[in-house]
Amino acid sequence: MAPIRPRRSALYMPGSNARALEKAKSLDADVVLLDLEDAVAPDAKETARAQIFEAVHAGGFGPREVVVRINALDTPWGEEDLKAAAACRPAAVLVPKVSAPEDLGRVGARLDAMGAPHTTRVWAMIETPAALLHIAAIAAAARDPLDRLACFVMGTNDLAKETRARLLPGRAAMLPWLMQALAAARAEGLDILDGVFNGLDDADAFEAECAQGRDMGFDGKTLIHPKQIEPANRLFAPDADEVARARAIIAAFQAPENAGRGAISLDGRMVERLHAEMAKRTVALADAIAARGA
Repeated sequence: MAPIRPRRSALYMPGSNARALEKAKSLDADVVLLDLEDAVAPDAKETARAQIFEAVHAGGFGPREVVVRINALDTPWGEEDLKAAAACRPAAVLVPKVSAPEDLGRVGARLDAMGAPHTTRVWAMIETPAALLHIAAIAAAARDPLDRLACFVMGTNDLAKETRARLLPGRAAMLPWLMQALAAARAEGLDILDGVFNGLDDADAFEAECAQGRDMGFDGKTLIHPKQIEPANRLFAPDADEVARARAIIAAFQAPENAGRGAISLDGRMVERLHAEMAKRTVALADAIAARGA
């Protein structure tokens, strides 16, 4: 099994706010998304770019995965954003408005030309109707090392804007699109993060949406405020009972008497070897979270 990196919580931080960039170094988010796009006004783009470059280049983010969201390459700022990201070497570049695999090919080619190390990956925002129609082809870009694709990030606010779907409790209109993107991501071995929750003062609704995303299979949730970090970390992590049961399943299949069996009975339930593989991932995630220290 490949090493697992927890991505339970991914907090957007505006690049134009130097204080927020510094605060990102002490928050418990698994991922900090340093933003040059939606969170930054046009007249602040250059300042934000310089501040993000300085912050990432200086380091100090500890175990947090640092991702820079650039403006699209067809905007006046995208090329310079990508140059700055290539130079400061974040864990990934988050590309907005990805609607076709060619969008990722252009970004990957530019990163190579700019000398960015291959450890700088590409994450794709899935936030347009065209992206949903081409989602399998976009995910398949992960097969080409040049494209560097490692993760999908759902842009549910933009999807609502472009489709005119209403963002209501339970997200009924969004569920087919979310699951379509998730299936495409998993088919190509990609991680995928759920979209943001806009209500800052409705903790119960936020936790319900985190639980929904977790049960759907998302790796974590994108966030808009630090107070959303703790519940996201908690709900996207396996709890103690889940980890204990996973360890019991693994141990049962490791017992000599079960070596040749494809299915066994454990605590009154039928358990197959596929459940043992699922259990190994649960334990690996729990161990990775424990090693991270949050």
